[in-house]
Amino acid sequence: MSEQPRNWDRELADIDKVIAKGSVPAAGVPAPAGRGPGVPAGAPVPRRSVALTWFWVLLAVGLGAALPLWPYQRACGLQLMFFMGATGVTALIGLLGALASWANRRGFAHVVSLGVILWSALIGLREVLPRVGYAKTTRTWTCEAAPAGPAQQAPAPQQGPAPQGTPAPQGTPAPRQAPTAQ
Repeated sequence: MSEQPRNWDRELADIDKVIAKGSVPAAGVPAPAGRGPGVPAGAPVPRRSVALTWFWVLLAVGLGAALPLWPYQRACGLQLMFFMGATGVTALIGLLGALASWANRRGFAHVVSLGVILWSALIGLREVLPRVGYAKTTRTWTCEAAPAGPAQQAPAPQQGPAPQGTPAPQGTPAPRQAPTAQ
């Protein structure tokens, strides 16, 4: 059998035509995830996707910046649970930003989103660790109830003049006595 020499120029030209049509991705370049099989690797990302990515990232940054400025006490009880919920929501929004930035190939947005996730985890751990015994100081999840002691009530104000000979309660003015004729 005699082999005929191959025409490499013609075969390479055919390969270039197939790649230019976009029906087959270029060798060594994976097709972008989530965009479908027929979309070439260099195709631009729609503006809506980029705007949505930055919306999630900037929302996460805003929530992360607000966590240290939490306006309520977070020592115990329901207020602590709301704060822990806010840290969880911040981490969730950061995760949405990270997923969107990964899918749309936005490296800086992805790094920022990962930073927000880490930040919210640190803020949350600062409250959790003392309550699970991992810190020098210990705190509780629930608030201590005030001891129920004898109730000290102020006497009710009297209506009308007090009878003769009884002192008026402290803090209330004594009724005026009518002058007597002498």
